[in-house]
Amino acid sequence: MGTCASSCMTTIGKLGGGTNWTSTAKVIHLDGRLQEFRHPIKAGHLLSQNPNSFLCSSEAMYIDSPVPRLLADEDLQLGQMYFLLPTSMSHAPLSLPDLCSLAIKASTALSNAGLRNARKPLLEETVSVLGEAGHQRSLRKLS
Repeated sequence: MGTCASSCMTTIGKLGGGTNWTSTAKVIHLDGRLQEFRHPIKAGHLLSQNPNSFLCSSEAMYIDSPVPRLLADEDLQLGQMYFLLPTSMSHAPLSLPDLCSLAIKASTALSNAGLRNARKPLLEETVSVLGEAGHQRSLRKLS
C-alpha cells in the first residue's frame, strides 16, 4: 500500500490595506523569496531574468508526476501562486518530501511578507498523510 497526501489552502482574510490575497500573482523562488505582480505578466519575462529555471503553477503539481512547465507566452494569473524551480526538477516526478518542502517555502515566504507589511494571517494549510499502515494524520498550520 502506498502513501497518499492531500492539501487544502484557504484564504483567511484580507491583507493589510484592504487588499485581497487574490489581487496579485505570487512567485515563490527556490531560495524562499516572494515576488508579487499586480498585473498579469508573461512567464517568459521572469524566465529571461532567471536562466536555468522554469515556472509552474502551484495548482498543477501532483505527487509522482513531473512538474508541468508554464510556456514563455503564458500570463501569470492574478490570485495564483507559482514556483520558480531549477530545470533539473522539470523531468523527475515530484516526491512527497519535495512537495512538502515547497509548501513550507511558500508558507514561510507568505508569512514573512505578512510580517513585513503588518498583515494578518494569510492561509490555513492542512496536509493529510495516509501512511503504509493506513493511519491518517492531519497537519495544520496557520501562516
